[in-house]
Amino acid sequence: MSKLKFVLILLFAFAVSCSKKEDKSPSYHKGDMTILTDDSFKSVTEALADGYMINYPDTKIKVVSKKEDLGFLDLLHDKARIVVMSKELSAEEVKAYEEQADLKFLPAKFAADAVVFVVPKNSTRSSITMEDIAQGMQSESKNFIFDGANSSNLNFVAQKLNKLPKDLKYSIIPGSANVIKELGKYPDKIGVVGLNTISRPYDKESEKLRELIKILPVDNKGKLYSPDFEGLREMKYPFTRVLYFLTNEGNFNIASGFIRYSCTQLGQIIVQKEGLQPYNIYRREVQMR
Repeated sequence: MSKLKFVLILLFAFAVSCSKKEDKSPSYHKGDMTILTDDSFKSVTEALADGYMINYPDTKIKVVSKKEDLGFLDLLHDKARIVVMSKELSAEEVKAYEEQADLKFLPAKFAADAVVFVVPKNSTRSSITMEDIAQGMQSESKNFIFDGANSSNLNFVAQKLNKLPKDLKYSIIPGSANVIKELGKYPDKIGVVGLNTISRPYDKESEKLRELIKILPVDNKGKLYSPDFEGLREMKYPFTRVLYFLTNEGNFNIASGFIRYSCTQLGQIIVQKEGLQPYNIYRREVQMR
């Protein structure tokens, strides 16, 4: 074999090797990722993931349902790269995150959602007071039905009542959609679900769920508040919650790219189409000529 031919073979092998290494290198516009999210806000997470994959066809994002507390633990133990959260972390949880992820706690807020209280369509109840909720969550009757322990809905209600979830009394039907579908069997009970479960305006499944129930406005100090756009935007509805992303990814790879996408205008349009309130409001600018 001539020296020239040998050198050419080496150069070709080196180029292929570099190409393979480059393909495997992390990037925001290619690669696979799994997002852990509570069932309550899986819909908006899936919509954002779909939007991102359309913009970056070399990415593949899988959205997996996991209870909020368990998803956070997976993030701490490096079993997940990104999670969707809604509850306010305690000082101990923030410290654990910063130590395990070696990152400063900077939640990437992207939407205003809500925990809503629902009853069957034919129920005579038309509203619910904060006192009703506080007293009911201490009652042995367990009249409030949640989608599970360790769920975002239970965590959020507990925080609003300044209680720990373990100190509250409630019933469980696994899955937010199942709470709504089964609620008619328990006419004296009140379902507690995430707004995003039913918020997609033109989604057939959401429409079917909305037909089964009515959302109760919350009476707070004599004034009724509903989880509509105004109630969410101004956070007047008492159970408005802000959704945010947490990641343990230190570099600008796919998780960071997805977070940036979700918090910028394209992602915020998707949030609004989901029937939720975008967290980052973009001002319209009209140029007159």
